[in-house]
Amino acid sequence: MTDTELIEETIAFVKETLRGAEGGHDWFHIQRVFRNSLHIAKDEEVNVLVVSLAALLHDIADAKFHDGDETLGPKIASEFLSSLGVQKEVRQHVLKIIENISFKNSLDKSKHEKFHSRELEVVQDADRLDAIGAIGIARAFNYGGYKNRELYNPDISPRPDLNKEAYKKSKSPTINHFYEKLLLLKDQMNTSTGKKLAEQRHQFLLDYLQQFYAEWNGER
Repeated sequence: MTDTELIEETIAFVKETLRGAEGGHDWFHIQRVFRNSLHIAKDEEVNVLVVSLAALLHDIADAKFHDGDETLGPKIASEFLSSLGVQKEVRQHVLKIIENISFKNSLDKSKHEKFHSRELEVVQDADRLDAIGAIGIARAFNYGGYKNRELYNPDISPRPDLNKEAYKKSKSPTINHFYEKLLLLKDQMNTSTGKKLAEQRHQFLLDYLQQFYAEWNGER
């Protein structure tokens, strides 16, 4: 099976698996991350097949929709890639990216050695770009609505220093999520392309918050 055929099979699998998924983590999120990954990869020395497969499969079973199970996504991805006869080296690299891509895992301060590769950096940047800017804001409020969270509560202060477990358990208002994740992402980008693209999207977050607070406080 050619690389193009592998990717086409993976796209079909992901579309079907994520049918009916929450709007911020559906096929269209995957499609945006896939496209941005390929865009970023143009300026990086990476294995494009690994980048493509990891981008397409990175949210195949997001833990927050599966009772916090962080093993399910890699398991489903591994079984699918094995069924296609993907080389072991490629398959293992893709699984490592899936296991290490999330923001919450960056909050894990344990001393065990973290996996790192340029391919991970590319897909991670693409995923984080989709969490900021106009689409990032839409996704944040969509998920907040999905979890029936408050838009904003001035009596609940953001906690930008959350560790992994506290972040996973957080039920704070959606506006707090800006300070606990979204506004932190610009300075965590890995690639030069990712950093450049993040600048404008980060500024959009700041402009949005300024407008939000003005309307909240009844300013004319």
